[in-house]
Amino acid sequence: ILLFLVCILCFACIDETKKKVISGQAFGTRYTIQYYSDRAPQDVRLSVDSVVYAVNKSMSTYLPQSDISKINAGDSTIVIDMMFREVYMLSQKLSQQSEGYFDPTIGVLRNAYGFGDTQALEHIDEEVLDSLMQYVGWDKVHLQDDGLIKKQSPEIYFDFNAIAKGYGIDRIASYLDKNQISDYLIELGGELRAKGLNVSKSQAWIVGIEAIDSPLENRTYSATLNLDNRAMAASGNYRKTRLDSLTGKRYVHTINPLTGSAERSDVLSAVVLATTCAEADAWATAFMAMGLERSKKVLSNLEDIEAYLIYTDVEDASKQHIYYTTGFEKVLN
Repeated sequence: ILLFLVCILCFACIDETKKKVISGQAFGTRYTIQYYSDRAPQDVRLSVDSVVYAVNKSMSTYLPQSDISKINAGDSTIVIDMMFREVYMLSQKLSQQSEGYFDPTIGVLRNAYGFGDTQALEHIDEEVLDSLMQYVGWDKVHLQDDGLIKKQSPEIYFDFNAIAKGYGIDRIASYLDKNQISDYLIELGGELRAKGLNVSKSQAWIVGIEAIDSPLENRTYSATLNLDNRAMAASGNYRKTRLDSLTGKRYVHTINPLTGSAERSDVLSAVVLATTCAEADAWATAFMAMGLERSKKVLSNLEDIEAYLIYTDVEDASKQHIYYTTGFEKVLN
């Protein structure tokens, strides 16, 4: 289950005769799409659900008959589809740019820690971790020209959960674009992609960043911003944890692919703006594993990626601070 940090804020009444809203279930959570168009197809929701189904069939580890589940189970005859290929190639690019901190081959670790789709191991020590790490690493997989994926070991387990939801939002956006819907806001499990304007208010779409101490039943926001023809995604470790009953050690759902560790870095939450939601989704996860200083260094070399990071004080972990890039500051209200 992914942590959902970003929610849409409603700031004023909108003329419902102009705005259209659809919602439904997708990727284990709910989506809501607000849009303005006189030329939209009659049943947008049905088409959106079809997009979700196609993404799930390709990349959902929770569906036994999906392509990714078959590949994870050792089937080497699966020819991947266009969507799988796009996510694979983007993951490869981001793995290189993040110096290995984004790596979808960590599936065996996520499962072991109890954050995947199989039963968690009862206990993880250094010896167990070393044995698992031999199945982690982007250099251990290869996409062949014929569309088949070659794995060095059948135990290697792909997990695109840190990018697939964002990619699914991008596919929905692509459908809306193709049908000449030019003003919309897509929200899916707290991740967002916007285009055009909130027409009723003649302004960009305004969204909020949830405060990390916000109670689930009464959410509050630490900041608001204009989401102008961009995507936004967030990740955080302050809610989703698991306690080892034998050692008392607490694991978080963000895993460091380089060490196999599931321990908190000094970054408590990461909110990322990008051109696509897949990129925003992936980078939010990577920054959580990197920690503040390494994230700042990587961000200085990235184009079209902006971040808002909440981190702990080095000397006093109870104290929290905020770092945001210059580009992110420009869109804050």
